[in-house]
Amino acid sequence: MNALRPAPPNLPLDAPIPARLSFTMSDGAVLPARDWLPAAQPWRGVILALHGFTDSRDGWELPAPAFAAAGYAVFAPDQRGFGDTASRNHWAGIPRMVNDAAELVAQLRARYPTLPVIVLGESMGGAVAEILAARPGHAADAYVLAAPAVWGWGQMDPAVAATLIAASALAPGWEPDPGQVGREITASDNIPALMRMGSDPLTLRRPSVAMLRGLVDLMAAAQDASAHLHGRVLILSGRRDQLIPPPAAAAAWTKLPPDIRRGFYPNGYHLLLRDHDRALVIADILTWLDTPQTWLPSGADTAAAAWQADHAWQARTPELAPAGHADDTGAEPVWPY
Repeated sequence: MNALRPAPPNLPLDAPIPARLSFTMSDGAVLPARDWLPAAQPWRGVILALHGFTDSRDGWELPAPAFAAAGYAVFAPDQRGFGDTASRNHWAGIPRMVNDAAELVAQLRARYPTLPVIVLGESMGGAVAEILAARPGHAADAYVLAAPAVWGWGQMDPAVAATLIAASALAPGWEPDPGQVGREITASDNIPALMRMGSDPLTLRRPSVAMLRGLVDLMAAAQDASAHLHGRVLILSGRRDQLIPPPAAAAAWTKLPPDIRRGFYPNGYHLLLRDHDRALVIADILTWLDTPQTWLPSGADTAAAAWQADHAWQARTPELAPAGHADDTGAEPVWPY
């Protein structure tokens, strides 16, 4: 990893931000990254931020400064196959992506041996982090899974699942238009953030069918991994999440060991850390990192218990996953997993 410097302030949101550092994996692959560093010492910890499907290192522009202001250094790489990586729009496979995350943790731990390393994963990144957290041992000191992508084959309409499997076998390179696939969804109530994602040159706007098939395989593996989580894990979900809706999230939650902390946001969308209420989510994460046994300030843990007691979420989820994001933001539709 090369020299680390904070990103310059006050850059316009629609400007492409160059990567100031990169991580080199064991097979030679290079993952460009951005960082947000605390202004003062001592640091409280190091956060490895893993973005969602079609997203990039830029996906952390809103929450990362808040974590840095609280004393946590944030390092956000482009995951393999996304952003500005050489393998853009090529699915690397679940083992490789999870191994990348483990190597990233090891590199950060080697650079900052006295600091706790936290993995913060959003959506697809949350699925990668969830599988890593289920592995034997403790790669990281803590894991925060923000709306992890856990919509597996079991919650998908069988005809839709068969279509995706056939398409990935017959035309893996096909790049369907997200504006013409699935249903219209709202990934966040923060419309400027959605527009930023849609206009960012690093966003993967038309992932191949092979990428979509890989995503669903990953989501299914993450759902299965829920039963094997151990160590310090906080998992977060929102009632208004239309990408990983409550029935799919609940299927994973019912498998969780009892000591895994949970937070549920009645007004939360899929991109919890970009929503207008993101300050509540960030405050909960920071509180949990400092004092993991205390109640979350927003009451999200109480809301989580009430939500799990309401079995209305057990209804079957018949829609296609993933679905295209095609609302009225004016941005080009993307799959924001």
